[in-house]
Amino acid sequence: MSNTISVTLTVNGKRQTITAASDTPLLWVLREELKLTGTKFGCGVGQCGACTVHLNGEPTQSCLHALKDVNGKTVTTIEGLSPDSSHPLQKAWLVEQVPQCGYCQSGQIMRAAGLLKQNPRPTREQIVEYMSPNICRCGTYVRIASAIERAARETGAQS
Repeated sequence: MSNTISVTLTVNGKRQTITAASDTPLLWVLREELKLTGTKFGCGVGQCGACTVHLNGEPTQSCLHALKDVNGKTVTTIEGLSPDSSHPLQKAWLVEQVPQCGYCQSGQIMRAAGLLKQNPRPTREQIVEYMSPNICRCGTYVRIASAIERAARETGAQS
C-alpha cells in the first residue's frame, strides 16, 4: 500500500493539485514541486521560522505541515505577498536595510505581515513579542522592528 496522495490547495491564488507522499512537508512541496524557493529551509523542526508562510491567512512554519494536512487550504508564500516587491513591508525592509545574509528574511516578512494584519499599529513591545519565534542569525532584530514600524506608519497613512 502506497502512502502517495493527491491534494488540491490554493497557492498564491492559484489552485494546485499535488501528488506526493502524504507525509511530505509543505515546505518541500512549495520548494521542490512548485519551485517557489523564496520560502527557505532552516531547521526543519519549527524552531527558526525561515520557512514561514501563511496557511489560511495565518503565519505558520511550512516545515511542520504534512501534505495530507493541507488539502483544500490556502497558502501564501513570499512570492504571493507581492510579486513585484511592492508590499509595504518589503519596501520598509529595504529602506531600513534589514537584510544582512538575507536567509531568514522571507520568513520574517511573512510573520510580520501576519502581525500587521491582526494589529495594524503594534507597539515596539508587541512587535518584539510577536516576532520572537523567528530567528535571525545576523541579529538584525532592531532593524526588523524598525521596518515593521515604518510599514505600519506608511500603511496607516495610505488608509
